[in-house]
Amino acid sequence: MLTTVCVALCSLTFLLGYRLARAPWRGPAAPEGHRADDATYTTLHIAAMAAPALRAGLDRDSARKAVRHLRTLLGTSAVAITSTDAALAWDGPCTDDVLTYARATMAAGQAQVFPGRPGGPELGAVAVPLTVDGTVVGVLAAFEQEVSAALVRTVCEVGRWVSGQLELAELDASRRRALEAEMRALRAQISPHFVYNALTTIASFVRTNPKRARELLLDFADFSRYALRRAHDFTTLADELTCVDRYLLLERARFGDKLRFSMQVAPEVLPVPVPFLCLQPLVENAIKHGMAGRGGPGEVRVVVRDAGPEAHITVEDDGAGMDPECARRMLDEDPAREGSGIGLANVDLRMRQIYGDGYGLVVETALGAGTKVRLRVPKTQLSSL
Repeated sequence: MLTTVCVALCSLTFLLGYRLARAPWRGPAAPEGHRADDATYTTLHIAAMAAPALRAGLDRDSARKAVRHLRTLLGTSAVAITSTDAALAWDGPCTDDVLTYARATMAAGQAQVFPGRPGGPELGAVAVPLTVDGTVVGVLAAFEQEVSAALVRTVCEVGRWVSGQLELAELDASRRRALEAEMRALRAQISPHFVYNALTTIASFVRTNPKRARELLLDFADFSRYALRRAHDFTTLADELTCVDRYLLLERARFGDKLRFSMQVAPEVLPVPVPFLCLQPLVENAIKHGMAGRGGPGEVRVVVRDAGPEAHITVEDDGAGMDPECARRMLDEDPAREGSGIGLANVDLRMRQIYGDGYGLVVETALGAGTKVRLRVPKTQLSSL
């Protein structure tokens, strides 16, 4: 990704010089510094207007949104963008030969110049391949009456910049696919044993306490509706805590007085955006370890505090605890592997991917001392799928 960003910056730097050279002289009193400032602002502004469309990937819609800005950036008579097999968008009087030019450029794998006919109506063209991860995905073509060496160099640089934006789009898409795969793995870890236990618990109340069974069935439906919906990147902390509350009610019905739980939440952090299903796996882990090997009751405590620019969350149990090295290995395990910490490693990986390595889970534990898992969430949403 760093290489892609560097290429994009180098291309913009070249374009600054190109536009400065082409910028009209506004009068004898205009200082050179003002001309440079104007060219810099104009180039960056136009690039900023084209970038969002290109960051969506190369398709007909994104090409149509970007092509007018690319023509303004180049200052040519016309600009066209193609995929590998179709003309996606154009701005200005493009020739019907654009696909012919595109195929020749893709076959050559490098910029191609197509002179216009002397004295004829057709424009000359410079066509450059657009690449993503070394693969040609389309062509950018600029059309002008006279194709100069400076124009060829400039179109090549704009092509590199466009390719850089498309590379970033692919990186974003890859990250989204990875997060979605991890979400599917997380759901697969939660569903099998929890659904069975919850339904078995509800069934046990059907004859003895039908009202209680109906209440638990509604709690189970609410939990399932939330956990199995088509997830967005983020939900609110309020919704995530509601999911946790439903889960705890179902587990309390299963364990009875053997399970105690408490939730302490600062109201001001309820609207904070958090990654979908980031808390329930921590609570499930706490119940598993908090109840393991206990003859008496176990307790799970969820505390959410306002910490200025962040929300600080702790999920704690008073169970048998574990060796700290075991906890470290649990976080290092493959999140998709069955039994890998009931989603603990998955949550840790997602938090690091979204916010950075400093926002991974912190596990405090020792044999006989219970386990506390700490989670920090910035109040400002930094990223999305």
